[in-house]
Amino acid sequence: MTGIEYRDRLRRQMLPHILCPGCGHGIVLKALLRAARSLELDWDRTVFVAGIGCSSRLVGYIDGCTLHTTHGRALTFATGMKLARPELTVIVITGDGDGLAIGGNHLIHAARRDVDLTCLLLNNETYGMTGGQAAPTAEPGAISTTTPGGARERSFDACALAVAAGASFVARGATSLPLELDGLIARGIAHRGFSFLEIASDCPEYFGRYNQLGRGPEMLQLQRRRLDEVDRTLRAKRSLGSRRAEGPPPLRTGVLHERPA
Repeated sequence: MTGIEYRDRLRRQMLPHILCPGCGHGIVLKALLRAARSLELDWDRTVFVAGIGCSSRLVGYIDGCTLHTTHGRALTFATGMKLARPELTVIVITGDGDGLAIGGNHLIHAARRDVDLTCLLLNNETYGMTGGQAAPTAEPGAISTTTPGGARERSFDACALAVAAGASFVARGATSLPLELDGLIARGIAHRGFSFLEIASDCPEYFGRYNQLGRGPEMLQLQRRRLDEVDRTLRAKRSLGSRRAEGPPPLRTGVLHERPA
């Protein structure tokens, strides 16, 4: 969408932001603002909720109705808000640590209840705010402060978890496809039921540096190589060809699951 003035939706007194150079979270924030504009959301009836972490800091920059909650409990606060004020549009911004580790149980039950709210889970495979520990989404072999010899556990598939738990809308986007991310976020917000969107982001300061993946531009290029878009029926729109035995599996992006709430 052209012509949007981002500063009109940002708390200018909070700028400049604290995100590290090359962090993908800023791309997500701009995509969210574009999606909100395309839907013509009533800004006075839209609430942004976040927990703790780099991704959760994004709500502090939005000049609107925002709620910064405790670690892992963003979905719990958001559920209470939606039940008390069902006319509100409630959007949660969380991270892979905040939403899948300490907040994993709340994610399961929010999906099970299929409450009409939207959850954006930003996945950069690390705890970027607290020193670069391995997140539940870190791929096997990933180097971090807590896995100096490489992660040994299987990584969490957040989208598969959300589908199994009962979410009626599940999608995955990526910061390397920002304009397509606009549409996915808008579609999730418009869906009546629990909308879960995992967004592959990048952390050059910790994950990229520890794993020798380069800075922001290089990490975005690596992310693009992993993408494997799918349509609503889960049929591939394009193929990555034969996959190497080593390295992380390709990312399937797009709407992965949708049913009436």
